[in-house]
Order: sequence, then structure tokens, then C-alpha cells
Amino acid sequence: MKRTIRKAAVLGSGIMGSRIACHLANKGVEVLLLDIPPRELNERESAKGLTLEDPSVRNRIADENLQNAVKSNPSPLFDKAYANRIKTGNFDDHLSKISDVDWVIEVVVERLDIKQQLFERVEKYRKPGTLITSNTSGIPIHLMTEGRSDDFKAHFCGTHFFNPPRYLRLLEIIPTPHTKSEVVDFFMEYGDLYLGKTTVLAKDTPAFIANRIGIYGIMDLFHQVKELDMTIEEVDKLTGTLVGRPKSATFRTCDVVGLDTLVHVANGLHKACPDDEKNEVFALPSFIDKMMENQWLGDKTRQGFYKKVKNEDGSSEILAMDLNTMEYSSKKRVKFPSLEAAKPVTDLKERIAFLAKYKDKAGEFYRRSYAGLFAYVTNRIPEISDELFRIDQAMRAGFGWELGPFELWDAVGLDNGLKYIEERGETAADWVAKMKKNGVSSFYKTEGGVRYYYDVQTEEYKAIPGQDAYIILDTIRETKTVWANKESSIIDLGDGILNFEIRSKMNSLGSGVLAGLNKAIDMAEKDYRGLVIGNQGTNFSVGANLAMIFMMAIEQEWDELNFAIKYFQDTMMRVRYSDIPVVVAPHGMSLGGGCEMTLHADAVQAAAETYMGLVEFGVGVIPGGGGTKELTLRASDRYLKDDVELNSYRENFLNIGMAKVATSATEAMNMGYLIKGRDHISMNIDRQIQDAKRKAILLADMGYQRPIERTDIKVLGQQSLGMFRVGAFQMMEGHYISEHDLKMTEKLGWVMSGGDLSEPTLVSEQYLLKLEREAFLSLCGEKKTLERIQHMLKTGKPLRN
Repeated sequence: MKRTIRKAAVLGSGIMGSRIACHLANKGVEVLLLDIPPRELNERESAKGLTLEDPSVRNRIADENLQNAVKSNPSPLFDKAYANRIKTGNFDDHLSKISDVDWVIEVVVERLDIKQQLFERVEKYRKPGTLITSNTSGIPIHLMTEGRSDDFKAHFCGTHFFNPPRYLRLLEIIPTPHTKSEVVDFFMEYGDLYLGKTTVLAKDTPAFIANRIGIYGIMDLFHQVKELDMTIEEVDKLTGTLVGRPKSATFRTCDVVGLDTLVHVANGLHKACPDDEKNEVFALPSFIDKMMENQWLGDKTRQGFYKKVKNEDGSSEILAMDLNTMEYSSKKRVKFPSLEAAKPVTDLKERIAFLAKYKDKAGEFYRRSYAGLFAYVTNRIPEISDELFRIDQAMRAGFGWELGPFELWDAVGLDNGLKYIEERGETAADWVAKMKKNGVSSFYKTEGGVRYYYDVQTEEYKAIPGQDAYIILDTIRETKTVWANKESSIIDLGDGILNFEIRSKMNSLGSGVLAGLNKAIDMAEKDYRGLVIGNQGTNFSVGANLAMIFMMAIEQEWDELNFAIKYFQDTMMRVRYSDIPVVVAPHGMSLGGGCEMTLHADAVQAAAETYMGLVEFGVGVIPGGGGTKELTLRASDRYLKDDVELNSYRENFLNIGMAKVATSATEAMNMGYLIKGRDHISMNIDRQIQDAKRKAILLADMGYQRPIERTDIKVLGQQSLGMFRVGAFQMMEGHYISEHDLKMTEKLGWVMSGGDLSEPTLVSEQYLLKLEREAFLSLCGEKKTLERIQHMLKTGKPLRN
């Protein structure tokens, strides 16, 4: 049976419910968001003389929760206008409207009796065949259907989103024994394809997969930290980006999520899993009890493991708690010999193995942590999952780990992992010893571009299902790479399409990347049908290689710098003007040169979470890789015959001058970085390269013709130059910008106006590129620009001098 979700009802408008509603709206679903009617008036309502029967009062809870969600930062919506797709109401007056929806999702308080009572009311109005799910994170799914009809049970399951639903990619699908297989299959595909989620099939066990493993890891660390006499700063240094975990690491993550939330899940697991061999780990250590007693819950109470304070001079400082004294003090810098020694090791898996072997306190911490984690996950099969790859998927998508537990074990090596387990006195499940005895030395392997996992039941490797929907570059790189240098690689995607992959540090755009990109275009023009520019790093690209620009400018190597800038411009123009279609696939941060590369594509296949912008003003220059030229060109193309011409130029001028960054691919389209109708968005980033490949094939099949370089760009000369100058001067007079900002703004206005032309004139792209290059070079000779670049290189933050 084919299903389509056009309308959905979200029952419960709290933090999770309102944000799930927002994410459904992101996909274009009409959402009905309901909650209970208030039992008493608030002060504002009383002052207005309203009663409990007034519609605005009865819908107040859902209305206010939705408004709070829309105002929150980061936003749960791709575009705040999408809030119009959500209608609010209350259970008493509007529950009957669920008869018209395709999916009802319950997100009320975590009490079984309340959920059962609500489902009893839902069944009065729900039409047969309508999907019905719960977002519970701790209540057994099967208990909720007691007393419900057979049709209700057949179409009911758990759909556990992680908070925040827009940004955390995990969606656990938890069927009951009564759930139809077609319902499970639908949600596995719908979450993946339409909501951009990693959908993981989970069993109806306490906390399902990700929270069971993730909370164990955190609680085990809580118990270890005092044994190893470590500070929270040390633990967060060791459990963050260094080993492929989120920047917030462990204790900072607890502050963000809320200690009360963590304690709720841990207490639930301690009670619900009496037969878990590590049940005692879920018992709260004394310092957690004390923090709960003091209501030091993290960010929500402005005090947790960390505390932000203001000093006498007005500056802010983050203090860290001493777990022994429960007092706060200034954060201490963390130093371990192993961390210094590991700096040259750039490959994550190699670095993890290196650190775990190192004989210092950090190495001991890693060995003990991995030992507990490795043993624990082996004993959860088949309890929480029959397949080990699902555990890894859940931890990557739900907790932001780059490597799941079994992938982590493969990184350190099977024998080393078993050694760490033995040294700590832990016990792995029997199937691991059996696996080793049979000569199997890893949990995963890749052959012929296909990734396999070790199946515990059959004791054989099996292909991870669903791979045909994705192109995972890590999986095919070894066998499909046709050319590579230190900063990039060219991979054959099949069907006549190449992929150019940036592999430099932070995916910055230096000479090696540009050489690789020109090589990719050469190869594609000679022997292939099209080219995709895409990678699967954390970010698409943070822009040009600033260190190279800084060194050339400091040493006043102006000819070399001019050549480097022109080489960058020429390469971007080759992206636009080649004999094959070029599809760019940006994701994450796509800034500066990364944005400029995207602007010059024949078509763009952006990930939904793409943060794009021309941010060069932050380092004291204007966009010099064709970005200024391109926004001028697009302004020229955009205005209508009867429109005020200056509006389009002013809008693009402000986007550059204020270094605006789109917070989603949808916003990038609204800002004009992406082109409506031509460019498209992949909700699931795992599908992005495959989607981009399909787009390149489509363009080739439609008879792609190399475009003719533009010579008809209308610039306004003195008409716009005056506007830009007056606006910039007023901004400086109002102390919104500095004198150096004014200088940059004038240079930007000069380029976008086409110079000091006496009247509107049609110019070529090369004309604008020359002006752009001259302005970029002149700004590189400014002391304040060099200060900005140096500050960015040192701190990663912009300097406004």
C-alpha cells in the first residue's frame, strides 16, 4: 500500500512536540499541534477580561510553545515562514480533526496512564489505517496499546526522535508484536528519505538502543572519573573532537541536555534493567545526587558542571566544578604527553589507536573507557539489537559519534580491545571469543565498494542493507579513486560521472585543491559525462587557505598573490564554463571560497543543513574568487523591468558586507545563493552524493551545452556607487562599522558598481573579475586586514578592528 504524509497531528506541544511539528513542517507537511487547555487564566488574560472559554485562552499552551520554538536558537525551522504550516489547538476542542490526518504522533508527558487515556480518546476520532506512533523514550511501547482495537495496534509503533529533531539525525523505529511489517517499512523509508534521518530499527527494550548505550557510557565515566583522579576539563578534552565526538564532549553535553534529563533516564534504566550485568553503573554517584539537590542542572539553571560568570571588568568567564569540593574555579588548561605526540596523526582511526596505546594518564583513561564500552555492547546483542551495525548507526546519529562502538573497536584492533577488557576485569559476550576463534578479526569489512558487518547469528559477514540508496565515499575510495594528491581525490562514481573530493585540513581551498579540481574537469571533459564536487567531511569547505594568503601578503609577494587569486578565479570559471555539467554538493559550512565554488555550479544539490555565505569581510577583504562578480551578475539578472534596480544590488551588497550566512539550504535559496527551480535540496545528507550524481546524469542526458561567457551584466556605475558610499558612511557615523569596514565597503561598492561609470553599462564577467581581483589585492596590503587574518588563524574568530 502506498502512503503519503500530507497532514500530521502532533499531540503534545512541549519542547519535543513543538520541534517535531516544526521539522515535519520543514518537509512541507501540514501539522496540527494540540495540547491541553489551561486550567486557569494567566495575568495577561485576566487583565484583558478573558475567560477560560475564550479560544485564545484554550489554545494558549500550544500557541506559546510553538512561538517559543520558532524564536529559539538554533531554529527548528529551515525558514521561519514555515511556522504557517502549523495550526494549533487543544485536545478538548480539536481532537476530532485528527480524522483528517495521515499520521498521529503522541509526545505528551512520560506517564503510561496519561498516554493510555489520550490514546483512548484518539481512537474515537482516528480513521482506520491512520498511522499512530509515540515518541516516548522510556515507556515500553507495547504497554500503550492495551485496550486498543486491532487496527490501532496494527498501525502503532514507536518513533523516537532525538532532541533537537531538526539537527540530531537519529530516528528509532520500535514496533510491537502487533505492528504490521508494512508500517515499519514505511517509517524506515519515510524517516530516511523525507525527514533526513538515520532510521534505526530497535527492539522494545528499556531506552531502546542509543540511550541505553550512550547513558551507560556517561554513567560509567561518572564512576571512573574519581577513580582516575581526573577533572571535568580533562575528561571533556579527551572525549571531544579529538576522538570524533561532539565538541561539547561529556560534561558540557550534560549541561546542555540538562542533568535532570540524564538522571531521569539513568534512574529508569537502573529500575527497568535488574538483569543488566552493569546495573550498578546506572546508580547515581554522590556528586550527581548533590548537584540534583542543589538544582545545578546545567544551562537551564545557569549552573551545572560549568558556570558562566562576569568578572569585575565586565568580561565573561567559564568556571569548572571540582568534583571533590563541589566548588567552581577558572578552567585549567589540559596537557597530556599523548596529546602532544598525537598532533601529527590526522586520520581519526589511527589517532584513536595511537592514544589508546600511549602510556600516560590519558592513555589509561581511553583503555578503561573502551574496555567498559566494548564489553557492554557485546552483551547487548541480541537483547537490544540482533545486528551490531544498528548499534553503531544509533550512536553516530543520536550522540554525534563519528565512530560507533564496534567501529571504534575495529580502530584499536580486536586483540587490543580484548586485552583492554581483560585488564579492566570486564567480560565480553561469548560470541566475540567464538568470532576470534573462527579467524574473524574485525566487525566490518569492505569489498568491491560494499560494506559488510559480522552477523552474530549466522557467524558470517552480511552486506549492510540499504547501501544502494547511498554513495559513501569512504567505502569506494580505495577501489574507485582514479587520481589523487595530498589535498584532493577524484573518484569514479560510475555511469560516466566523476566526483571531486576535497580532503585538505578543514577542507580549505589551497593550490593542491585547485590543481585537483582542474585535473578533474580535464578528465571529465575527455572521458566522462559529468562531474560532482562533493565530500563527506564535517563541512564542505571553510574557504580559501588563509595561511597562504597571509604569508604572501606579509612578504609582499604581490605578483605571486595576484597569480594565486587569478588562478582561483579561473578555476571557478572553469566550474561554470566546461564541456560537462558540474554539480556542486555543499553541506555544513560552505563559506567564502566554498560558497564561491557553489555559486559557479551548473546545478547545486545542497544538504538541508547547509550554512552558506561569503564571509570574507571577517578577514578584511572582499570575496575574490568570483563571489563579488557572481552576486553582481545575479543582481543584474534578478530585477524586473518595472522594479527599482538598486534593490537587488543593495540586497546582495548587504549579504557580502554583513557576512551573512544562511542557516539552512532553504535560507540560502531565499538569499539568492541557490537558484529556485534549478537547485535542489537533499533532506538526508547520506543520499546527497547519489542525488548529485543523478542530477549530473540528467543534465548530460538532456544534451548539456557549455554556456557562453557573459558579457551582458548590467552595472549601474555612479548611480549605485553613490548609494553604497552614503549607506556605508552612515553606518560608520552610527558606530556600526569601523573605518576599515568603511574602506572594505567602498571597495565592494566599487566592484559591484563596475567602477566610476557615468551611466548604467553592460560589462563582461572578466571585467568584473579584474576589478574584484584588484580590490582584493589592495585590501591585502592593509595592516588592519593582516591583523584580521592573523586573528582568524590564531583564534578561529573574526576581529573587528
